[in-house]
Amino acid sequence: MEPEDEQSGEPAQRPVPSGLSLFEPADGVQEPPPDASGSAEGAVDAGEERAPDREPPARRRRTRRVLLWTLSALLALVVGGCGALWWTAEHYASSVHRIPDAFPTAPESAQPKPVPGSGLNLLLVGLDARSDTPTTGSAAKAPAWQAGAARSDTMMLLHLSDDRSSATLVSLPRDTWVPVPGHGEAKLNAAYSWGGPALMTETVQNLTGIRIDHLAVIDWNGFRALTDAVGGVDITVPRTIEGVGEARAWEAGTHHMDGATALLYVRERYGLPGGDLDRTKRQQNFLRALMLKVMDSGTLTSPSRLGGLLGTVGEVVSVDDRLSNTDLFQLAWGLRSLRADNVRFMNAPFGGFATRGEQSVVLLADRPAAQLWEAIRNDRTDQYFQEHRAGDTLGTDVD
Repeated sequence: MEPEDEQSGEPAQRPVPSGLSLFEPADGVQEPPPDASGSAEGAVDAGEERAPDREPPARRRRTRRVLLWTLSALLALVVGGCGALWWTAEHYASSVHRIPDAFPTAPESAQPKPVPGSGLNLLLVGLDARSDTPTTGSAAKAPAWQAGAARSDTMMLLHLSDDRSSATLVSLPRDTWVPVPGHGEAKLNAAYSWGGPALMTETVQNLTGIRIDHLAVIDWNGFRALTDAVGGVDITVPRTIEGVGEARAWEAGTHHMDGATALLYVRERYGLPGGDLDRTKRQQNFLRALMLKVMDSGTLTSPSRLGGLLGTVGEVVSVDDRLSNTDLFQLAWGLRSLRADNVRFMNAPFGGFATRGEQSVVLLADRPAAQLWEAIRNDRTDQYFQEHRAGDTLGTDVD
């Protein structure tokens, strides 16, 4: 039985429990009875604060349905957006051709040990394949490597800091005199001819003591197509350069270069005072212009545009098969906060020209090179450039 009120003899009202639903009263809780005027307000003593009016049940049910439908719609949009982003990443990243067996088969004990939290190291290789048949990318009709078929024309070591706030790109001259495993001493570009990506990677690892995480390869056909895909780049030639032999003459000023013109620009070395060393600077100058073009277009900050860029890259560039689709997209997306001022381009420390037999070769400066490799290995390039400001870094005045 309900307890009675001592004065009126009427059943006493139960206290309303806390924690009620926003939409319905708790089970067993009665609505307060209306007073003579039909209002529930009479159930509140005059000395108490009046409770807010409760919504009618029908309105509460409509409110609940609206909230549930709104939440469902938002959830569908989020899931659909994530699904579309995942599909875009998978679709475009899958178009990038993968190179099998791109890493050394030497035992781990014979390779540089990876340093945790020290960033990412990529070896970029440009092939001296001058035929009209693509050898890299999804359009490749010939293998990226056949013994003796082609040498690597360009080798660059790209280091990305662990937080992706800075990048260092070091050109290794193709005529650098180095030990090539199993072949004795030779020019660096011979390693690719003799043993393909795996031997090139092993040679660079042995030279620098830096563990290579990934490899990217492009031939000159791909280079030309990639330049055209971004609409060309603007390159400033600081002074007029006379043509020498087959080398093209360049007028001082800014040139908008399509793929064919840019290819002439980066391949030429005979008309340059520093020969191959100046050519590597031209290659870096082109990459800097290409990077600025991509950054200025907002590509790296837009998932959809980034997917399109990966699709373009996939048509002309091949990467190692350890670089998964997710890795590739995360790598590109991770560079969205990178600024041009935080990307340094340089040649490996130069130690002079020399002759080995009948070959003209490039020697590295042992001590400065060792200091640079140590800085890259431990992700301390910012400290290195503070201490070695006289390094061979790329300026704005590039012949």
